Amino acid sequence: MQKFDAIRPFYETEVNDAIKASLNHPMMKAIMEFTFPNVDESVWKEQLKRTHSIRDFQCNFIYQAIQKVLETSSDGLTTSGFEKLEKNTSYMFISNHRDIILDTSLLNVCLFEHKLVMTASAIGDNLVKRDFMNTLAKLNRNFLVQRGLSPRELLQSSKLMSEYIGHLLLRENRSVWIAQREGRTKDGNDATHSGVLKMLGMGSDEKHLMDYFKKLKIVPVSISYEYDPTDALKMPQLLAEANDEVYIKDKNEDFVNLLSGIMGQKKRIHIHVGEVLDQELDLIAAENDNVNKQVQALAQTIDDSILQSYKLWPTNYIAYDLLNKTNQYADKYTEDEKSLFERRLEMKIDATNDFMVESFLNMYANPVVNKAKYENAI
Repeated sequence: MQKFDAIRPFYETEVNDAIKASLNHPMMKAIMEFTFPNVDESVWKEQLKRTHSIRDFQCNFIYQAIQKVLETSSDGLTTSGFEKLEKNTSYMFISNHRDIILDTSLLNVCLFEHKLVMTASAIGDNLVKRDFMNTLAKLNRNFLVQRGLSPRELLQSSKLMSEYIGHLLLRENRSVWIAQREGRTKDGNDATHSGVLKMLGMGSDEKHLMDYFKKLKIVPVSISYEYDPTDALKMPQLLAEANDEVYIKDKNEDFVNLLSGIMGQKKRIHIHVGEVLDQELDLIAAENDNVNKQVQALAQTIDDSILQSYKLWPTNYIAYDLLNKTNQYADKYTEDEKSLFERRLEMKIDATNDFMVESFLNMYANPVVNKAKYENAI
């Protein structure tokens, strides 16, 4: 098991020492005071000192923290599909990616409330460069995706991560969450990257790849926020890419995005878990001999599930109508909702910059376009 040491979360035997070492960190204090505003510092410190497992840390502290985040920065979380999952069963959750921390945290809240197996979750090592963030990630059962590697190092890292994911799912009965592509979607177009699936397949011990994927029990997940709290923060990167410039992040950009995603206003949130992909994999294997074509077909199958079940909000329809100068979806929102969205647009970005306005609107409108493709095909 030592070969996973560079990427794995804490073992249970390491949890208590890690917590005690972080007890007086200012960020730990900030999290606890936010989560338990009316509780004396000595009380939560004492409870933390008695915490010896990741599950206890997640259930007694992180679950409560996420409830507080929902209370202060959203109009609530709704779910669908969880009742179809089986208890004491591990699943390979592959989801669209909206927020660095909340996507996985909210999924785990839902799994916990439905008495299902919670996940170990992939997180880019660029997000945990600070010692405290690294400790917090390991206490939350995050495993590291190593970024900025040479092609040779990337191959080795991908193989290691694939083996670790297989180990979690098939030996430890631990569910796993991974995003459908590297990094968050900046333009609202959710698409599964075949490289993610190829990485997963590297750990296969089966003659046929689709048989291995059946063992993993792949479940597509669709996550939808009425307002993206980091919408305006995505603009500089989109602008650089439009001008064919290499985008270089500011030193603290990842951290600012992380905090903004957690504390920024989201209004309503919905998470849908799809059906376990099973017969679909048999069909893919029967129709394609070529492994690359199988992987592409699987990516499309995951996309179909995510896009069809994506929850559209008034903000999505408003953005579509504004972008296309139409009233096609006017029955999906009120004038008040439209005014609120337009005010957000004016406050967040430079309204005289046509590219930024269009990019901002596209971010919200693209899910409408993508979902319409399925509804028009019925």
